Amino acid sequence: MKTITLVFGAVYGMLSVILGAFGAHALKKILSVERLESFETGVRYQMYAAFFLLIVGYILKFETGYEKWISWLMIIGTVLFSASIYFLSLQDYWGVNLKFLGPITPLGGLLMILSWGMLIFYFLRK
Repeated sequence: MKTITLVFGAVYGMLSVILGAFGAHALKKILSVERLESFETGVRYQMYAAFFLLIVGYILKFETGYEKWISWLMIIGTVLFSASIYFLSLQDYWGVNLKFLGPITPLGGLLMILSWGMLIFYFLRK
């Protein structure tokens, strides 16, 4: 689990830089300011998750299911949160209606919050 956590942290970090550059250069010309800001929010929170996973990957020993869930909730939550924002930001440009993804964003955010909360309790127990 340690390796999975660290790899996801590194991949999320790399993708954040790539998508951030893509948004700043390519999408700036084709998206509204509001849609571009949303896209940038997805990138920012994905980078936060990258740092979280890299730090947690080095701190936790992953000996318990509790410790594993701290990582899984952040990994899954970030995919749901950031990916749904990316797709929603691009829906007008693509000419498709992806409004059904709207409820996915807060679900992903909730999983990320739960991960942070579990980490707080982990620290308090230690």
